[in-house]
Amino acid sequence: MKEFFEGSHAVAEAVKLCRPGVISAYPITPQTHIVEDLAQMVADGKLDSQFVNVESEHSAASVVLGGVGAGVRSYTATSSQGLFYMMEVVFNIAGLRMPLVMTCANRAISAPINIWNDQQDSVSLRDSGWIQLFAENIQEAVDLHFMAYRISEDKSMMLPVMVCMDGFILTHGIETVDIPSQEQVDKFLPAYKPLYHLDVNNPMTIGPLVGPDYYMETRYALQKTLEEALKFIPQVFSDFSKAFGRNYPGLVEEYQVKDAERVIIAMGSVCGTIKDVIDDLRAKGKKVGLLKIVSYRPFPAEAIYNALKAVPKIAVLDRAVSLGAQAPLVSEVKGAFFGKKKTPEVISSFIVGLGGRDITKDSIKEIYRLLTTKEIEGEFIDLKPELLKESYE
Repeated sequence: MKEFFEGSHAVAEAVKLCRPGVISAYPITPQTHIVEDLAQMVADGKLDSQFVNVESEHSAASVVLGGVGAGVRSYTATSSQGLFYMMEVVFNIAGLRMPLVMTCANRAISAPINIWNDQQDSVSLRDSGWIQLFAENIQEAVDLHFMAYRISEDKSMMLPVMVCMDGFILTHGIETVDIPSQEQVDKFLPAYKPLYHLDVNNPMTIGPLVGPDYYMETRYALQKTLEEALKFIPQVFSDFSKAFGRNYPGLVEEYQVKDAERVIIAMGSVCGTIKDVIDDLRAKGKKVGLLKIVSYRPFPAEAIYNALKAVPKIAVLDRAVSLGAQAPLVSEVKGAFFGKKKTPEVISSFIVGLGGRDITKDSIKEIYRLLTTKEIEGEFIDLKPELLKESYE
C-alpha cells in the first residue's frame, strides 16, 4: 500500500510489521518520532509489544539486550550522543551474539552541540561488531528493517544490525512509501525462534568472564562471521527483491559505472543528489558514475574493487571525519585497492555536509570539477573560510 509518509512514521510502521516483543528507547532528536509512534501503537493496542520506558540510552540498550537474551525479538533506536551513551552495551550486544535491530538516525556529534545530520555517530562505532546498512531514501530505510531482522536472526549470523538513515533528511522528509502487508512481512520474516535464551528451567550463563585463554577466539569468531556476512547479505537482499518486487543489488549499488571514467563513492541520502548530477553530466557527454555503499560493515572491499578496478579517477565523499587521520570511508576504499594489480590513477577524498550543511548539486559538481589527475586529500567542500578568521583580539 503506497502512502505519503514522514520517514520516521514509515520506519515505525515497518518495525510494527516485524512484530518486536520488546521495545525500549530514550528519545533523542531526530530519532524521536520513530519511538513516539511505536509507543502510541502499543498504547492503542495496535502492536502487541512491551514498550519499556527508561531514563537513558544506556538503559534502553540494556533492556533490549535483556529482551533478546530472554528469547524475544527486540528493537531500539537512537542517534548521536545517545548512541555514544549506549556504546558499552552496543559492544556487549555484538560480543554476546545477540540478534537485534537498531535504527540510527544519523546526527552530528558534540561539541559544539548540533542536532543536524552527518554520519559521524554510527561511523565512529564501526568496530563494534554490528552490521551497518545505510539507506538512500525512505523506502530503502523501510525495506532495510525487514532485511535487517532476517540477517540478524539467521543462525549462521546471530549479529546485531544497525539501519542508518540520515537524520531530518530522511527521518523528517516525506515520500511516497510502499508499506507491505502483514502477511507479506510474516512470510518473509517468520516468528523469531532463538538459538539460545535465558530460561529458569534450563539455566545457562550469557556474558561470563573470559580470560586470555578464550577471549581471542571470541573475537576471531565474530570477525569470521562478519566476513561470511559479505555473502549472506546479498542473498537476503535477493530474497527480498523476489518477494517484494523492489530490486536491491546487495553490498554496493552501481549507477552509470560500466563505462565511467570518473566515479563518486558515497553512502546515504546524498546518493540521490549525486544521481541527479550524474544525469546532468551524462547529458553533456561526461562519463561519470556513482558507487553507493550500502553495507559499511562488513566493508565490501572486494565488491568495490571489482566494480571500480578499471575506473581511472575516484572521488570518495565522507560525511564524517577521523580527526588526525584520513577520512573514514576513503581510507577503507584505498585499502580495497592496496596490493592489487589494477588500481585507479587517483582516489581523491572530500569531506561534505558536516553538521547538516546542505550538499547541493553545485557541491557535487565542484567535486566532479576537482576530480582531475591531481590527487586531493581530505578537501572540505563548501567550507566558509571567513569563519576561520574570527579571533578574540
